[in-house]
Amino acid sequence: MPSRSPSALIWKVDVSDDSFRLCEVVLDDSIGRSTPDVEHERAVAIFDLIEENSFRPLGHAGGPYRLNISLMDSKLVFSIKHEDGSEVGAHILSLTPFRRIVKDYFMICESYYEAIRSASPSRIEAIDMGRRGIHNEGSQALKERLAGKIDVDFDTARRLFTLVCVLYWRG
Repeated sequence: MPSRSPSALIWKVDVSDDSFRLCEVVLDDSIGRSTPDVEHERAVAIFDLIEENSFRPLGHAGGPYRLNISLMDSKLVFSIKHEDGSEVGAHILSLTPFRRIVKDYFMICESYYEAIRSASPSRIEAIDMGRRGIHNEGSQALKERLAGKIDVDFDTARRLFTLVCVLYWRG
């Protein structure tokens, strides 16, 4: 079971082998804090990410890795270290390519939550399929933006995209 630090949003999981995976994810103070609901969603996204992931910074012999996520000038910064704290590298991604996808994702999520209250099961299923489709689009875009820097499988890209979404969410 991961442990959570009380002073920062830090999640850790014990990883006994030197696999290509994340063992810790930290949201830097530059991300800022939000409502309890948003903080809960962030914690769930991080928990899901470190529980199951495939994370391979290209040109490195293996992990596990610590990932610090921060924002700098509207860019997402992935600072990567080995479990022992030694530097691996940093990668900066513009958030601009994700804005439309995240906006569309939030709009369809809102429709989905409204539909749950009153729509037919077939309508809910149709909206949910659209929601998953947009999430997949964002995940693929993130995987492509990381190409040549960090190799992640699609499921890890999905979990990272979920985390990017909750960074935008204000509650």
